[in-house]
Amino acid sequence: MRFDNGETRLFDMTPLLDRAPFQRLRSPGVFEAAHVAWGTVAWPGNLDIAPETLYELSVPAPSDAAVADSTPAS
Repeated sequence: MRFDNGETRLFDMTPLLDRAPFQRLRSPGVFEAAHVAWGTVAWPGNLDIAPETLYELSVPAPSDAAVADSTPAS
């Protein structure tokens, strides 16, 4: 995710998938319906995660250069 402060961060949803109401996101079709609404990630059915939670529980994403450096050569 890219935040308003310019940071790109990664959020692992796995720990939330065992909790209501996020259990329904285990279905790939439902999870893939994610979209940005009201400044956060949301899914159909009024399901969303507070942007503060997304930021606080996420980690900095590797830079594009770091990702390219870690990609094995063909």
